[in-house]
Amino acid sequence: MEITKNRYLTGFAAIVFLLAIVRLIFPSVAHPTAQNENAEIADSLVADSLEKAEEEQKTIAMMEAKKAEEEKRAEEVRKAEEARKADSIKKAEEEQKTALKETPKTETPAQTGFSRFFNPDGTEAKHRIWSVPRYSEAFPDSQQVQYASARKWGVASVQNRQEAENRKRELVYVGASPYYYIEKMNRSVPYLVPRAAVLLNDIGRAYFDSLQLKQVPLHKFIITSVLRTKDDVDKLRNYNKNATENSCHLYGTTFDICYNRYKTVQDPDGPRRREVRNDTLKWVLCEVLNDMRRNGRCYVKYEVKQGCFHITVR
Repeated sequence: MEITKNRYLTGFAAIVFLLAIVRLIFPSVAHPTAQNENAEIADSLVADSLEKAEEEQKTIAMMEAKKAEEEKRAEEVRKAEEARKADSIKKAEEEQKTALKETPKTETPAQTGFSRFFNPDGTEAKHRIWSVPRYSEAFPDSQQVQYASARKWGVASVQNRQEAENRKRELVYVGASPYYYIEKMNRSVPYLVPRAAVLLNDIGRAYFDSLQLKQVPLHKFIITSVLRTKDDVDKLRNYNKNATENSCHLYGTTFDICYNRYKTVQDPDGPRRREVRNDTLKWVLCEVLNDMRRNGRCYVKYEVKQGCFHITVR
């Protein structure tokens, strides 16, 4: 049978009508099956999982980038600290070499042909004690003058004792010497820059020489203050009006020598030394400090209330 246009349209309309009746009788045929629903749910879960995985990867990448940046900064800080320490060590070594070079050399008796401790005839030489006319005029160097020298030759100020312990490479321990005595200190620690340590040692040696020349029994002068931390200065200012916030003691260039107390150098197996008035020992010490100051080795301030000579290296 030949399929004409009218027959095709009639058949198509009949099929559409039949399907419409089936839809009316069985409306569930138009709804998606459970299998299709499960497939859609699975696709949705997969999409969510992929999205979460991408977010987690982004978070991990950000954390790794942040960690790498922190490690880079820590490495830069470490290198900067090592460079600073190396510079400090180099500076301390250079200052020590400079101080040793600038230390005046003393000619030996073999070089001069005689000893200042003995006369040409072999008798022991004796020199008079001259001291200085007025202490305040002989040692007038103010805090401002000494502060400029302290900043020039000193180390960076330290905050507390713990920080001071970490700065030993820049400083010299002066806690023990045959020439002077360090008493127990609650507001300072026995460290100085190399230049100041050399000065202190030279003062002690010259003091012993002067005592022997003047036939005075040997005595050690007493060091009452050396390097102070910022915490030490803050505590000291609570009861000492002379203590300043910008103390020269912060820089390891300054020390105080007591002038009204001394330690007798006594031979335990020898005879007891004769007693010497503190004024006599003070006069001899003044001569030594006056010579050191005139030779451009240090600044000296005579502290009346504190009973000490306040000395800063030059």
